[in-house]
Amino acid sequence: MDGYFQLVITENGTGIRIFDPTDGGVPLDVNLVRDYLDDKKIQYDVVKINEAVSNHQGDEVIIFAQEKILPEREYCKFESSKDRMIVTAVFYPPTEGAELLTEKEVLDSIAYRKIVYGVKQENIHAFFEKRQYCKEIVVAEGKHVKQGSNAKVEYHFNVNLRPKPTVREDGSVDYFNLNLINNVKEGDLLATLHKEFPGENGINVLGENIKPAAVKSTYIKFGKNTILSEDKMTLTAAKSGHVTLKEGKITVSDVLTVANVDVSSGNIDYEGSVEVKGTVASGFSVKAGGNVIVKGIVEGATIDSGADVILECGVKAGGNITAAGNIVTKFVENANISAKGGITSECILHSTATSGTEINVLGRRGFIAGGKVIAADRVKAKILGSEMGANTIVEVGSDPQVKLRLKELQKNMAAAQKNIESIKPTIEGFSKMLKAGAKFTPDQVANVQKLIGLNKTLTTQIQENSEEYAMLMEKLAEQKEAEVIVEGTAYPGTTVNIGELSMIVKKPVQYSRFVVKEGDVRLAPI
Repeated sequence: MDGYFQLVITENGTGIRIFDPTDGGVPLDVNLVRDYLDDKKIQYDVVKINEAVSNHQGDEVIIFAQEKILPEREYCKFESSKDRMIVTAVFYPPTEGAELLTEKEVLDSIAYRKIVYGVKQENIHAFFEKRQYCKEIVVAEGKHVKQGSNAKVEYHFNVNLRPKPTVREDGSVDYFNLNLINNVKEGDLLATLHKEFPGENGINVLGENIKPAAVKSTYIKFGKNTILSEDKMTLTAAKSGHVTLKEGKITVSDVLTVANVDVSSGNIDYEGSVEVKGTVASGFSVKAGGNVIVKGIVEGATIDSGADVILECGVKAGGNITAAGNIVTKFVENANISAKGGITSECILHSTATSGTEINVLGRRGFIAGGKVIAADRVKAKILGSEMGANTIVEVGSDPQVKLRLKELQKNMAAAQKNIESIKPTIEGFSKMLKAGAKFTPDQVANVQKLIGLNKTLTTQIQENSEEYAMLMEKLAEQKEAEVIVEGTAYPGTTVNIGELSMIVKKPVQYSRFVVKEGDVRLAPI
């Protein structure tokens, strides 16, 4: 039994008797005493009450007020949680000789408070069978809402492929075993849909229904060479090949192999993956829905891949490489490369490299010199800049693809608004003349109706673009723990930008990380 107290009315005034806990019960909390006295509007000395609870001897009565109070019946105090899911009661003993409560009185009091659901009559009855004072008892409990879950697609292949070349003992990099290909066989399970669960309503103690949060549905998006089951719950491969996930759509692609891309082959535009055994000559292009693998040099050519680009030699002389996945290349020289995923190379020289995740420049050379490299999360290299002071810019902390999209949205909204302003006078003039009773030919009415439809379309476009713009701005503003890591030396003339903050390297920096700390770009140990 927990510790409790009882008020005692004596000839000398009003006192309190403290009962110690038994059988491992909890000692009396002085706040319970003070709450009770406050509820009953009984004047008391705080110090005397505190001393009575902490320093009492046996069952002595400690007088805390000279005034004699009227006898107090047994008392029950109810507390309801903010969400109205639990109601508790604490019972207090009567003053000596005063009346006890009845079980019916407590139940009537609960009903008076409009508590109609989950009343714990067994707990209330148990108190009256064996009274335990100053102890919290649950007298009503609602049914808790069971939250649902969104539908989701489970993918049975690796959807987060990032290039992780192995550095050999001699410092060179193995670019041939990157594990970037998701090979599947005909009939392999690619994805499973798990339907949404709407959840179950809860009920609070007042009998009010509580609805679970809304859930979202989804479905399996599938492309070529895949088979969706009749119940639309599973997706399998229709043929052997390489499985990719692009913008949520699952596709299995086969591979087109050519010797070289030059005058003998012309430009390549293929839905699947492309493997070039030799070189891609200047002025030619390769466009593929899947991966692009080139064994030889890419010189002054264009490659556009819907997945990964793997260049076993490298790219130079004005080459342009774009990948929806990752880019892995031996070297980059005087070229432009852009990947939504990661970029891995042995050196990047006087080039522009843009990554949606990270740029790793590894191997024996491992340098970035001249030009500009941009990554959302991280840039890692052995050398930044050069002893000759090559103008090198390294930027991390925001997704470059997001910035490009923001510029595109701004341009689209401006153009749409300009069109709206140009057709607005015509529509307003037509409306005024129509109200004035003017007559128009069918062709005139048709032209104005087209303008009204165009105005509606443009307005919707601006609203949609504005919502996307706001969402992307929030994404851009998110704090990223971006960093630039130098495993060797960063030379003077190198500019490091992290988010909106910037640092220009004034003297050689070795074995360090560039990070944001205390509102500035600072150096930290690796």
